[in-house]
Amino acid sequence: MIARDTSHLIRDLAREIHEELARLDRRIASCSRRIRAVFRTDKACQRIGQVEGIGPVTATALVAAVGDRSCFRNGRQFAAWLGLVPKQRSSGGKSRLFGISKRGDRYLRTLMIHGARAVLGKAHGKTDPRSQWIDRMREPRHPNIVAVALANKNARVVWSLLAGDEDYRPAQVAAAG
Repeated sequence: MIARDTSHLIRDLAREIHEELARLDRRIASCSRRIRAVFRTDKACQRIGQVEGIGPVTATALVAAVGDRSCFRNGRQFAAWLGLVPKQRSSGGKSRLFGISKRGDRYLRTLMIHGARAVLGKAHGKTDPRSQWIDRMREPRHPNIVAVALANKNARVVWSLLAGDEDYRPAQVAAAG
């Protein structure tokens, strides 16, 4: 008798959890559609979405968070705002660099680093200048360091695209790196 009541209880709980997960799936799908719609209609999102490693979610989040692009004088300030630049301690003319500061927006930094990791996974064996830069960076360094370096580079490119209202030109970016 107790075993039968327990099995009914477990079945009811499993059904409720399944229904809740189905509701969450529908809500996530609805949010994803809305994000894609904003991405398709916003010119700034379209421009920065051309950068490898930046998709609709990252592009819309960056555009929404940045707001006034004039508050950053350059790409390094923007990357620092995201927490993607190394900590620096200088004394007596000697500059010492440490790990990234992580002082910026955790969510945006995470999106940028995950996007960079996706690019790293597809860059091996490609011959374009950006992939060659990634391969040169990979040789002596840990993959996490390369991912953060690429995220930093992407952040600077994003700032340039937002500040200059220009389209993305990969060949020019690779030459600058």
